[in-house]
Amino acid sequence: MAEVVHEFTDPVGEFRVRAFAEKRGNVWIGWLEFRPKRGKPLKTGEETSQPTKEAVEYWATGLEPVYLEGAIERAK
Repeated sequence: MAEVVHEFTDPVGEFRVRAFAEKRGNVWIGWLEFRPKRGKPLKTGEETSQPTKEAVEYWATGLEPVYLEGAIERAK
């Protein structure tokens, strides 16, 4: 089951952003979800794979706004 591992405090454009992690086999994958004020959320495909959930969380905390802007485009 997917778990929220990080919620970004600053919105990106009209979107609130959260990072998710889910165990698949012996690795954890991570992706991003963008929630607009109105309408359906957008989500990326797999953005990272890491050995632990904590590593996915660490990955998410290092993402810069420019990365998140590109991820919105990938999610569309």
